[in-house]
Amino acid sequence: MTRGWFVTGTDTGVGKTRASAALLHALRARHASCVGMKPVAAGTDADGRNDDVLALRAASSIAVAPSLDNPVLLPDPVSPHIAAARAGQAIEIAAIVAAYRALASEADAVVVEGAGGFLVPLSDRHTGADLAAALGLPVILVVGLRLGCLNHALLTRDAVAARGLMLAGWIVNRLDPAMPEQEANLDYLRAQLPAPLLADWPWQPEADPRDLPLRLPD
Repeated sequence: MTRGWFVTGTDTGVGKTRASAALLHALRARHASCVGMKPVAAGTDADGRNDDVLALRAASSIAVAPSLDNPVLLPDPVSPHIAAARAGQAIEIAAIVAAYRALASEADAVVVEGAGGFLVPLSDRHTGADLAAALGLPVILVVGLRLGCLNHALLTRDAVAARGLMLAGWIVNRLDPAMPEQEANLDYLRAQLPAPLLADWPWQPEADPRDLPLRLPD
C-alpha cells in the first residue's frame, strides 16, 4: 500500500520544499520507489521551470510524467488563484486528485508539497486546505521559526483538525538566527502540537536536504 503525506507550512518561504526533499531522501532508505508531487507551482524561470518542482524531482527515486508530479504550473510568482487567473487556467482539485492516484499506483511513497500556507487560495471558492481534504493524506507541518510562528502554527493546527485530517508530525526550520527565545518558542509548540517533532533544523540556508536529520512519520 502506498504511503502518502501532505506537506504544508506556517507561511510561504518557510522550507516546505527543503522538508519535502529531505523526507523523500529518508523514505528512499525504506521504499523502492518514492516520488514528490507539487500539485500547484506558481513562478517559473526563463525556461519555464519551477525550482520547487525541480528539487522534488531530484529527490525522487523515480521519474514520472510532468502532468502527474506537477499538474498545474503557472508562470507568475504570486498567489495561485491570481497566477491561474492571469494564465487563463483553472485549478481543478478533482484533476489533481486523479494525478495523485496515478502517482500512488506507480510509487511506494508519495510526498505532496502544498503551495504557500494551508489556506492559500487556489480559486475564488477553494483553498489548499480543500485540496488537502480531497487527498485525505496525513499532514506534516513545517514551522518557520521566526516571530509570529506560534500564531501561524496554532491556526494551521486548528485548520487541519477542522478538516478531519491527521497532523502526522511537524518540522522546525530555524529561519532567523537572531530570533530571541527560540527554545521557549519550541517548548511551547511541543506542548501545543498534537504530533511528534520530526526535525529541528538550525539556520543552514545552503544545507543539502540529503544531509538534514529527519525522523520519519509513523
